[in-house]
Amino acid sequence: MSDVTRARHGRPVHHWRRDLVELAALFTAVAVADVVADLVGHGPDGPVLLAISALALVATAGFHTWWSRRHGHAPPTGDTGARPAARLRQTGPTGSSGTESEATSTATSTSTSTSASESEQSSATPDAVAEPAALWRMRTTVRDAPGSLAALCTALAGKQVDILSLQTHPLAEGTVDEFLLRAPGAVEASEITRAVSLAGGSGTWIERADAHDLVDAPTRVLGLATRTALDAAELPLALRQLLGRCTIRSLPANVVAGKGREQEALPVEGALEDTVMRLRAPEGGVITVERPYLPFTPTEFARARALVELDARLGPRIPRSQDVLTLPEGNAITVRRADTGDLDAAREMHERCSARTLGMRYHGPVGDADRYLNHLLSPRFGRTLAVQTASGRIVGLGHLLWDGDETEVALLVEDDWQRRGIGNELLGRLVGMAVEAGCESVYAVTQASNTGMVAAMRGLDLPLDYQIEEGTLVVTARLGASAGVAEVTEFGKAEAP
Repeated sequence: MSDVTRARHGRPVHHWRRDLVELAALFTAVAVADVVADLVGHGPDGPVLLAISALALVATAGFHTWWSRRHGHAPPTGDTGARPAARLRQTGPTGSSGTESEATSTATSTSTSTSASESEQSSATPDAVAEPAALWRMRTTVRDAPGSLAALCTALAGKQVDILSLQTHPLAEGTVDEFLLRAPGAVEASEITRAVSLAGGSGTWIERADAHDLVDAPTRVLGLATRTALDAAELPLALRQLLGRCTIRSLPANVVAGKGREQEALPVEGALEDTVMRLRAPEGGVITVERPYLPFTPTEFARARALVELDARLGPRIPRSQDVLTLPEGNAITVRRADTGDLDAAREMHERCSARTLGMRYHGPVGDADRYLNHLLSPRFGRTLAVQTASGRIVGLGHLLWDGDETEVALLVEDDWQRRGIGNELLGRLVGMAVEAGCESVYAVTQASNTGMVAAMRGLDLPLDYQIEEGTLVVTARLGASAGVAEVTEFGKAEAP
């Protein structure tokens, strides 16, 4: 019996006439089979009739195969385009707890529809050359109302744009949606922003992304928190990676205290002013973060504040690993991270250095050299490497200092230990740290007569820019030009620490 496919009031409808027809067909088939068996078994021409029937079946099968190849079936028609996302944002102006999860669900369904539409188009035109896909990061503001996010996702699907991830930042009025998009290579950024604007988006900002942006926000924040927990010098770098392209400046507590009212005006939890956020630094100063091209959201401010609070609770800390190296003449030295605990040893090294060496390093009165050490050795403002002899005496310091958007490198080697490769070793390690931190370039400020520093910078085998003004030389090395710059230059044989 055939399956019943119709129903009335939710219950299947039984057709007795269909049962009678099927029974009649069954009895007819049995009667015909009996007649054919009698003719073949008892008739004189039974074998001939059987052979003729076989030939007729073969001819029919051949004709059917020829007809099918010549008249292929037409493909099914119908609208198979991407469907808009079914789920809309359900939270009201004051609700934000379920916004991110519901928005993610909407983005996922829209991405699935878009991917299905792309696959159908590619199968319909197999000879077309596929354009390379491009990754985009986009941020736009929409009304916090049901259907606003769905309209935005539908507009992106209409441009064959796939939504890889979505974050929502609730505001007092509206919601900032941050997307990671994958679009066909032929689709320009202006086309995407135009479609978003027509769908109700405003204040849209878009830029190219790369594979590193494929990591979801919680995973990225946890990774930054881990790096910050291991090394206090990572805080400015973690903030920069968390907030994108921004300028970060740190003001020590003594400088801020001199401004009086500004110190009192900054709340303990910090302050957010459109494109500028100010946070209480762990050591008592102020951390200022500026991003002129895009206002900060309360969500970003809360994440940055939590990262700074984590750093403050953990206190000053640096990794305690060290490398023992052998100089060409056979002396063993140790290269390790240094901090404010090495302040006394660094001052003793200053006393052993000549006035010329200190003048080339600090570009000012030699008597003021000790005043800079506390700032230079603090992991809050950068990273410092110390070279220590077997007797425990520090004979060299190398600094990597965060200077807003730029990064400075500086070296100081005691006179008796110069020209032994210590400067090259320190500089190579500092530049490797800068590459690891994602810095695009490093610069060194020295005097034009400091041939040792110039030679060390040239030894990096990187593109260099030189600027000379009134005897002061600024040498800038661009780090992105060399893939192997992170490797430390070895001048001696490494031993176990």
